[in-house]
Amino acid sequence: MESLFVPILVVALAEIGDKTQLLALVLAARFRKPWPIIAGIIAATLANHFVAGAVGKWVSTFFSEATLSWLLAASFLAVAAWTLIPDKLDDDEGGGLKKFGPFLTTLIAFFLAEMGDKTQVATVMLAAQYPHFWLVVAGTTIGMLLANVPVVLAGNFAAERLPLALIRRLAASAFAVLGLAAAWHAAKLSGLF
Repeated sequence: MESLFVPILVVALAEIGDKTQLLALVLAARFRKPWPIIAGIIAATLANHFVAGAVGKWVSTFFSEATLSWLLAASFLAVAAWTLIPDKLDDDEGGGLKKFGPFLTTLIAFFLAEMGDKTQVATVMLAAQYPHFWLVVAGTTIGMLLANVPVVLAGNFAAERLPLALIRRLAASAFAVLGLAAAWHAAKLSGLF
């Protein structure tokens, strides 16, 4: 179950204040149709995180457990630092897609916004670390939904009232803890302890 619950927590925390959360807010304000937007988020996230998870599983086959643990430690620590940097939404993000309606606009915009995003990188790392690929993809998708669905449903209210700086720091701390745990595991595997 760790393959499910850790990805939920990591991605839900990392997503707070992320550009895709801002995108969810913009789409909710533009379309005022939450259910097609939520369906688009689900479809885009499943597709994106499936690919990211597959890459993570594939990459994990090239390294020893110790080397993979060192790489994961460095990656988690890098994502911890990255999480402290607030994302901005580009002014035209999702704007030209409005003609496709709320579902397709959300699907396309979310899929593209997630490319190279910290939650996609986290999905690659988590899939490389945990043995149950489908649980990792489900967990990262649930984490995305936990962060984005309330924004879609509550609109400006949620975005204005959440202490984003505090939650961003908590997310960075979670990644740092995972990075340190992976470094400890790597050191143990390498015979340093």
